Amino acid sequence: MDEQLSQYVPNVHFEQIPIKNLVSNQEYQRNLSIKHVQKAAANFDLCQINPVKVSRRDGINYVFNGQHTIEIIAMVSGSRETPVWCMIYDELEYEHEADIFANQMKYVKPLLPYEVFMANIEADSDKHIIIKELVESYNLAITPSAMPNGICAVSTLEKIYDRYGLQTLDRILRLCIGTWEGAPQSFSSNMLNGVARLVNAFGDDLNDNIFKEKVGQCSVKEIARNAKDRRPGSAGYAEALLLAYNKSGRSNKLPFDQLFTHKINKKESEDNQQLDLFTDENE
Repeated sequence: MDEQLSQYVPNVHFEQIPIKNLVSNQEYQRNLSIKHVQKAAANFDLCQINPVKVSRRDGINYVFNGQHTIEIIAMVSGSRETPVWCMIYDELEYEHEADIFANQMKYVKPLLPYEVFMANIEADSDKHIIIKELVESYNLAITPSAMPNGICAVSTLEKIYDRYGLQTLDRILRLCIGTWEGAPQSFSSNMLNGVARLVNAFGDDLNDNIFKEKVGQCSVKEIARNAKDRRPGSAGYAEALLLAYNKSGRSNKLPFDQLFTHKINKKESEDNQQLDLFTDENE
């Protein structure tokens, strides 16, 4: 290889090393997440495994990138005798390892939710195709950013589908369309999640026609303003939507306390917290 070009090729070699012969407890590393290891092991895909980066110092193989990878493989295989492909660096000092670890993601551009969604479409993922077809059945589109008649909160669509199913996602889209007719931010993550909370809490007691009529009297901006004054995230949106729904002195108002006291299991509670992470700033 041309000497001038070779300076851009790391001085490494590859070996298959049994997991038992790898050390990954350096002080600069993050704590091992057993929950992450278990989740990845349950959805194991050999093609997703990357080579483990190893610094060989004093005859010891120190892992400085891939500590979760080796634990996932150990869990799936049931043995620490299992070998993994390792990219071996022979000339690193401890401080250099720590520097590489600290800055390895500094210039990596993460995939956007839209990019991940569309890649899953290309991979013929049934779930993603179903969601896309549902959205398009309302003359809407999955979009990379907010725009009229577009939904960019794709992670939220997936989470609602996973948690509540296709019929509920369909109902949520119908309510948003019938209430605000595609107005900007009517398909934001917080709005979709807020409507999902109402549908989940009240089921058939929530009258779709009344929702469209009463809530539709408030603009999306007004709902967002009222939500901000109450609680952060989709919980505030759910409260603002319920207040608008109950407005005008109707005798059959929906009980406010039921919004947060309906039967809910531990997994559902954890999902609620995850749903709130997807705010308008994320999507």
